[in-house]
Amino acid sequence: MKHWKALAAALLVPLALAACLFLPGKFQSTLTIHADRSFTYAYKGEVVALDITGAMSEATSGLADNTTDGPPAPDPAKKAAEKAKKEAEYRDIAVKVAKEAGYRTVEYRGDGVFYVDYEITGKLTHNFVFPYNQDAGMIFPFVAIELRGKDMVRVKAAGFAKPENKDGGMSGMGEDTNARLDGVFTLVTDAEIVSQNNEDGAKASGASKSVTWKVTPTSSDAPMAMLKVAGL
Repeated sequence: MKHWKALAAALLVPLALAACLFLPGKFQSTLTIHADRSFTYAYKGEVVALDITGAMSEATSGLADNTTDGPPAPDPAKKAAEKAKKEAEYRDIAVKVAKEAGYRTVEYRGDGVFYVDYEITGKLTHNFVFPYNQDAGMIFPFVAIELRGKDMVRVKAAGFAKPENKDGGMSGMGEDTNARLDGVFTLVTDAEIVSQNNEDGAKASGASKSVTWKVTPTSSDAPMAMLKVAGL
């Protein structure tokens, strides 16, 4: 019976362009957006890499165990070599990402865990996402700022909540990694807050207001807010 091989191929194809998934670990993050569209985004803490290809291979091996023609038991030496190769790839990723604007520190600390100190300032005349690096395969951002119309911006931090597709094909893949999710995301603004999804609401501080979300492995709602800013 070879149906498990076909199933493995079907599962891996959609992930071929994203061998690793990068997720937040323990962190502190602040986004400041002013009414004049100037902004500063900062992230300090862990970024955790989930080896999707490896996880899917283990999952399909589990399926194969239930067949009569499944693959042989893993070779410890081969597994160790694969891990060493993956560690080298992660160290290379740290070097590549450190060259990008905004990264003040990028350290690879082993076992898929990076330490990042990032801060960037700009003007919201275009969308903004963090992190995003094609060379490193960082294509699923933690935080996204989208321009809506001439005078609205939408902030959504999808990475600061547990994955929405918990019952889909990737169910269970990131459970151990997601357990590291522990942080605080704060939005500071002097613009009009049209809406936000934190039940504690915004707190005033001088001319500005702040909204703070505590992020844990059980956080189900991604931080989100709509702001009215100066028109383009």
